[in-house]
Amino acid sequence: MRLLRVATCNLNQWAMDFDCNLKNIKDSIAKAKEAGAVIRLGPELEITGYGCEDHFLELDTVTHAWDCLKEILLGDWTDGILCSFGMPVIMGSERYNCQVLCLNRQIIMIRPKMWLANDGNYRELRWFTAWKHNDQLVNFHLPNEVSKAINQDSVPFGYAFIQFLDTAVAAEVCEELFTPIPPHAELALNGVEVFMNASGSHHQLRKLDLRLRAFIGATHTRGGVYMYSNHQGCDGGRLYYDGCSCIVVNGEVVAQGSQFSLRDVEVVVAQLDLDAVASLRGSISSFQEQASCKTRVLSIAVPYNLCQPFNLQMSLSSPLKINYHSPEEEIAFGPGCWLWDYLRRSGASGFLLPLSGGADSSSVAAIVGCMCQLVVKEIANGDEQVKADAIRIGHYTNGQFPTDSKEFAKRIFYTVFMGSENSSEATRQRAKVLADEIGSWHLDVSIDGVISTLLSLFQTLTGKRPRYKIDGGSNTENLGLQNIQARIRMVLAFMLASLLPWAHNKTGFYLVLGSSNVDEGLRGYLTKYDCSSADINPIGSISKQDLRSFLRWAAIHLGYSSLAEVEAAPPTAELEPIRSNYSQLDEVDMGMTYEELSVYGRLRKIFRCGPVSMFENLCYKWGSRLTPLEVANKVKHFFKYYSINRHKMTVLTPSYHAESYSPEDNRFDLRQFLYNARWPYQFRKIDEIVEELDGHKVALKSDDKEKLGASSNGVGMGVVAAGSGDPKAGLQF
Repeated sequence: MRLLRVATCNLNQWAMDFDCNLKNIKDSIAKAKEAGAVIRLGPELEITGYGCEDHFLELDTVTHAWDCLKEILLGDWTDGILCSFGMPVIMGSERYNCQVLCLNRQIIMIRPKMWLANDGNYRELRWFTAWKHNDQLVNFHLPNEVSKAINQDSVPFGYAFIQFLDTAVAAEVCEELFTPIPPHAELALNGVEVFMNASGSHHQLRKLDLRLRAFIGATHTRGGVYMYSNHQGCDGGRLYYDGCSCIVVNGEVVAQGSQFSLRDVEVVVAQLDLDAVASLRGSISSFQEQASCKTRVLSIAVPYNLCQPFNLQMSLSSPLKINYHSPEEEIAFGPGCWLWDYLRRSGASGFLLPLSGGADSSSVAAIVGCMCQLVVKEIANGDEQVKADAIRIGHYTNGQFPTDSKEFAKRIFYTVFMGSENSSEATRQRAKVLADEIGSWHLDVSIDGVISTLLSLFQTLTGKRPRYKIDGGSNTENLGLQNIQARIRMVLAFMLASLLPWAHNKTGFYLVLGSSNVDEGLRGYLTKYDCSSADINPIGSISKQDLRSFLRWAAIHLGYSSLAEVEAAPPTAELEPIRSNYSQLDEVDMGMTYEELSVYGRLRKIFRCGPVSMFENLCYKWGSRLTPLEVANKVKHFFKYYSINRHKMTVLTPSYHAESYSPEDNRFDLRQFLYNARWPYQFRKIDEIVEELDGHKVALKSDDKEKLGASSNGVGMGVVAAGSGDPKAGLQF
């Protein structure tokens, strides 16, 4: 037997905080060595942090990474253990995303990434060059300070594997695993038995199984040990890296780390028999035949033994059942952990949330409550870093620390019900009960006085006082009155966040939390610069459908039973007066259901459909209950409001990324914000198809003509003035 003990890890790194990152790296090595591991794998770009973005273009970033690596190599950290470190490296005039493999205070090789992630949230080609010379190793001269310190002038640089005396080991970096022809395929045929994948993979709802299937598939038919390491936490941006480092042997998961955790360092260890890899490969005839005529991959010989012989005192790791979280758990734990990292690293003393008693703001409140529960649980489990952060943020003294989540929430969480004459007693009461269940410091504020003052000022200026539509006012008056309420809440929220700590003799400031969901952003069903405008938004990329499921789950599993009543209530903005014969409802205002919005969003983003192809797809999907004309009208209605409200995405609060059809335009959904909202060519094509299918033409609705208007050349444009926007009812012309 060739026994091998390996370690991989989840690290909570912080982009550009080299002290933090170096400490976590050293801690992970120490834990790996303590467990007896002879291989330690860390995540991609772990020394700098993955999310440095344009900081990668600064020479300082690369220089600091070399300084950190030098510090590691000057100590005993790599004695007797093969370590793979992720960092940027400049060779000649090119910058590469690299894994630096070290052993016994020397650098064995530098492995540049060959296939870069450059879609979705990833822009690696903006900062790095892909290594294209797969058939050669070049001699890389180390920076002078590093060379002198470790007494090593140069190191092999390129695509190769390391041939030890008893096994072969190779790196495969993140995206390379998911390419059509991944490196591990030919590396396995060249005798590589251990694959090390350093990754920077963010959380997305229902995504983990795709990742794990790739690891399992990599070794199921080829044999081998697949090690995967990932970041875990918020390293400074919209993404949450969800860990789940794991070790797979011959298609079986034998070790799995947590997906969501507040710990800065988590090390996953497995004890393996490499003879099992050799045995499987020897039993597969096709593997043997392909290996006999393989394309040779270069190797670097290292006269060193990694394995140990047969030893009954070292038990082998057995296959285990993979741990998957439900989507509801992912919504609770992912954004909850993200909020904790943002809170402890931002210098803030807590959160403030405008809590309306509706589904969205109640979901955010529940996520903060979950965060408080996670903090208390982790402290009880002995995590000293979480304890120190909680003591500092919660201003505990005399050796006290959080032991109860509700008590901790009272210290770091304000909720505010900002009621108006249009608010119902039901939502007011739901907000109060939920706040009591979570433990937040709850305030009930009336904004009617501020609204009245602003309207009086407007009346003084113009001689007119607007009325709601239900009271005989026009659409313009109705829209303006709703916008006033929404924007006053934003101003009040930021005022309270900055002054309430002072009023209560606390230090610091509070972060304002937003609560608009992904569907509202897609449809533009929110007021520009209203209380959806905040510092951060934990649900900005989560669909209404998923949030309602989360509320039902949280009512039971988080202990906030009032959420069941919140979920059962019909969604309403409560920005218009409530009458016996009228009550404002979100889906009526939007002209579409939240379920339909999710369908539109997925077709638009995930399946890359324009208006015509979306119409054609929905004719198949909805054809059994809707005519082509009805489908056409729905598609046109969606694209009209999507395009005239797209400008709102430019000022949308930074949101936790969780959904693959997010309309967030900062990095994920790069589309313009000025559209011809009539889509004349595309809508004409749809009309032609409908005419062909139904035998009649579709007339443009008269109210569409009035709302969209026409420019001098007869084309209506979705152009808006700076600061304009709509309340829940959508932007209108």
